[in-house]
Amino acid sequence: MSALKIRRNDQVKVVAGRDKGKTGKVLKVDAKKARVVVENVMFIKRHTRPNPGKNIKGGIVEREMPIHISNVMLICPSCHEPTRVGHSLLADGQRVRVCKECESTIDR
Repeated sequence: MSALKIRRNDQVKVVAGRDKGKTGKVLKVDAKKARVVVENVMFIKRHTRPNPGKNIKGGIVEREMPIHISNVMLICPSCHEPTRVGHSLLADGQRVRVCKECESTIDR
């Protein structure tokens, strides 16, 4: 499997699906299923039962669901545009992600 181009705490834009056009921060990445959970994107409602043992109130709860990683694009921190991501090697042998638009490094 190739390296994932999107990581936790990245700023991404949804490019496909019912929430197309929304942006948010990546909260969780599931590499095996190739899915990401993005802040304030793909909200669903779940009916939960009260569980006093775990201090859970019952009712209708809204939460984010994962979306496929191919439906989001990384927003470059330097050019502030959704971009494709490449990889390159630095002089010390460290591998970094690179913006395909402005060719600046994304990793700090």
